[in-house]
Amino acid sequence: MNDSKFNSETYIMEEFKFDYGRVLKDVQVQYTTRGTPKYDDEGNIINAFVFCHRFTGDCSSLDDLYHLVGENSILSDYNFFYISITSLGFSESCSPSTTNLKYDFPQYSIKDCVNFKRKFLAEKFNITKVLGILGVGFGGFEAYTWACEYPDEMGFLMVGYSSFKTNGYRYIISKVIDSIILSSDDYYNDDIYSQNLSEIMVSINRLLYSQIFPKRVFQDLTLGELDGLMEEFVDEGLFKDVYDLKFRNDAMLHYNVEDQLTNIKAKTLIVSDSDNIYYSIEFDTLPLKDKIEDLTVFIFEGKDFTFSDDYSLFFDLFIGFLEEFKL
Repeated sequence: MNDSKFNSETYIMEEFKFDYGRVLKDVQVQYTTRGTPKYDDEGNIINAFVFCHRFTGDCSSLDDLYHLVGENSILSDYNFFYISITSLGFSESCSPSTTNLKYDFPQYSIKDCVNFKRKFLAEKFNITKVLGILGVGFGGFEAYTWACEYPDEMGFLMVGYSSFKTNGYRYIISKVIDSIILSSDDYYNDDIYSQNLSEIMVSINRLLYSQIFPKRVFQDLTLGELDGLMEEFVDEGLFKDVYDLKFRNDAMLHYNVEDQLTNIKAKTLIVSDSDNIYYSIEFDTLPLKDKIEDLTVFIFEGKDFTFSDDYSLFFDLFIGFLEEFKL
């Protein structure tokens, strides 16, 4: 597969059962892979490295990590088989928009998102244990949940810019998003996707924009620069579906694995940003030191990294952490 160009594939699972019991048939899964699978003597893939994408991403987000996973990347000789799956509830995988169920789509949890990926891996690749998982943002919620609920299913866990629960500032933001969406009478309109719903997505994307840069980056930008970058972000978000976003936001509102963190057995790397607005070192990173046994924490200055082409600090970190998993 050409590492410089994103190509996705679609797999149809016969059915998927949600945690509360509802079942959907002919369930669509969008995914992409990089690298070549390696097998043990029993025919099992032993080098699967699963990527879990952000709140605004999909499986193509794997290409954002081309410095790590590309053909000439720093990990090219580690022989990992990368698998990136568009999460449950996101467009192109099974979601309110792709099923056309809209507001009648099954309510799902972060655990459902994990089980969706686990079922796909088992059916498509006969994988029941992966070498490792990398999750960023919303994908970090999935990664934490996977490691807490199924601690024997991975060798390593890597999480960036994420948390083990929704509370405080994040809870307020999610409640605001929910109230904005439900303020429209058109949300329950079966006939049309109205202009009003599109305008709501503009407002929500402006709210989400407030989280994408470290605090000092926002502080140093001029008002004109803030406006220009905001409009770019909003324009990209207009291609997202309000029903997909509503259900995804609902799943986040009820996310909390704090009491399960001691279940984690995988070798774990947590990467945090000292200047992040949405995820704080104090509340989302430092508490992990008393919860996860085999833990490495790395904190960097986000302002210095956001617009930089120098990834050497990350490279050294990942190489050192992953060396024992090199195949």
